[in-house]
Amino acid sequence: MKRWIGVASVALMAFAAVPAQAADKVVLMLNWYVYGEHAPFYYGKAKGIYAAEGIDLEIQEGRGSAATTQAVAAKTADFGYVDVPTMMRAAIKGAPVVAAGVLLQTSPMSAMGFADKNIKKPEDIKGKTVAITPADSMTQIWPLFLKKTGLKESDFKTVAGDGQTKLNAVINGQADLLLGYVMDQSMKIKDATGKDVYPIKFAEYGINMVSSGIIANTDYVKANADLVRRFMSATTKAVEAAEKAPKAAAQSILDANPKGGKIDTLTQGFELTIPLYRTAETKTKRPFQVTDQNMTETVNLLVEYGGLDAKAKENPKAFYTNDYLPKSGS
Repeated sequence: MKRWIGVASVALMAFAAVPAQAADKVVLMLNWYVYGEHAPFYYGKAKGIYAAEGIDLEIQEGRGSAATTQAVAAKTADFGYVDVPTMMRAAIKGAPVVAAGVLLQTSPMSAMGFADKNIKKPEDIKGKTVAITPADSMTQIWPLFLKKTGLKESDFKTVAGDGQTKLNAVINGQADLLLGYVMDQSMKIKDATGKDVYPIKFAEYGINMVSSGIIANTDYVKANADLVRRFMSATTKAVEAAEKAPKAAAQSILDANPKGGKIDTLTQGFELTIPLYRTAETKTKRPFQVTDQNMTETVNLLVEYGGLDAKAKENPKAFYTNDYLPKSGS
């Protein structure tokens, strides 16, 4: 009996000495400083959704989609959350990156100004001053918006500057509108002034193109297929959980980064993001399930208006994959 106890004890000690499998360390770099759109990632981490998939997630703020795309291409970040058209421009020039899931399938681009100025439709832009940032994604698509709405550049004035200058121009009254994302710049203006902003959304005037998504290095995807699947599974679940609890999701940003904004505008910004997750074709699907048609239309628009090399039209599927997304209901 004593011998059995001794053997059992040794066996138990040996079992206890075997460590639990360590979680995979994963770095997700955002497109910019944190704002409401990023709530699902923080919420997923706070709720243990990533941990449940064996992932130790580190979220890093970015300095623009182009810079984040470069970091992913260089493997200094495992995944990036970026403007997919920006990634396409890098990929067509040889950057080894691919979208593993497209989250914003409707464009957030808009022309926005203070609601009390009553600029609510394209016709109202006539005679006004619009603040732009030269060469950014919105300014490249702006000529298409003008074409779709019958406006001419002679109908309004423009002032140009970087992102902060553009915001200041509207805040200080030097411009009536700026080109911005419905859930980003509008909330920054409201944070600074307390005043509501009204966006004239490009998507409501026939401009059908995708926006933000998750990207990864193509070699990283091939070498870490299981990890990519687990990451996309966790991120899908995180988005679905955040959609059901917008304020709690926004609060998770502040819990991780107390200087990340104000709870009211973070929540509102995230709530403005949710409708961009799906199109009429994907309204019954889980997040990230972009259609081939949506991506092809995006490529075609970018070639015509956004400076994307025409050879991109030869194979739009080279820029994205849905192969690593969880199946419906899983």
